[in-house]
Amino acid sequence: MANNNKDKKKEAKSSSAFTFWMVGLVAVFILGFIFLGNHSKQQDKTTSTKIDYSNQPYLGKESAPVSIIEFGDYKCPNCKNFGKDVVPIIQKELVDTGKAKFYFMNDSFINVDSERSAKFAESVFAELGNDTFWKFHELLYEKQPEDSKYEKMDVFTEEFLTNTLKEVASASDVDKVVKNFDAKKSNDAWQKDMDYAQKLGVTGTPTIYVNGEKFDGQTIDDLKDMVEKAAKGD
Repeated sequence: MANNNKDKKKEAKSSSAFTFWMVGLVAVFILGFIFLGNHSKQQDKTTSTKIDYSNQPYLGKESAPVSIIEFGDYKCPNCKNFGKDVVPIIQKELVDTGKAKFYFMNDSFINVDSERSAKFAESVFAELGNDTFWKFHELLYEKQPEDSKYEKMDVFTEEFLTNTLKEVASASDVDKVVKNFDAKKSNDAWQKDMDYAQKLGVTGTPTIYVNGEKFDGQTIDDLKDMVEKAAKGD
C-alpha cells in the first residue's frame, strides 16, 4: 500500500486533470485532446522510459510493434468517459489494424475505492485472464456512480466488486478471484503500476503514454503520427 505522504500528494491531483476526446459532427471526425490542469506541482517533461509490459492486461495483437498505455483510476469519471467514448476509437484505428497494443495500468489516487477496485481487477486478471479482465474492467466503469458526491465515498466495497464480477464469471471463478484478493496476491501487480506512474510523473487520469513517452497531442491524427514514429523507432 502506498504510504501516507504519497497518498496525500496523489489526493492533490484532480480527476479533472485528464485527456478528454471530443468527436466533432463533421465529415471528417476530429478528436480533440483537452488537458485541464489542476496539478499540485510543476511537471517536468519526461523522456521515454523502458517499461516491462509482461503480465499486464492489453487489447490487440501480441505482435503489434507499439504499446499504448492508459493510466486510469476506476473512481475517475473522466476515465469512465474515456473508456466509453475514446478507447473504442483507439481500438478501431490503431489496435484492430495491428499497429499498436493498448494497455491499462492503475494510477489509483482518489480514495480507498480506487485502490481496492484496482487490486481486485488485478486479481481478476491473474486468476481469469485477459478477456475476463476487460469484461470486468468495462462493467466496473459502467457501474461507477454518476453523482459526483460519491467520488470520495466508500462505494466499491469487496461485496460490490464480487457481485459485479458475478455478472461476467461463474461462481467458482469468482471464488478464485476473491481468495486471490483476500490473500493480497494482487498487491505486487498493483504496486508495479503505481511505481511506473510515479516514475513517469503521471499527474492525472486518464493519461496516455506511447512506448513510455507521454502523449501531449491534440487529435487522433497526432496519436497516429506518434504511433507511426514509435514503430519506426523515431
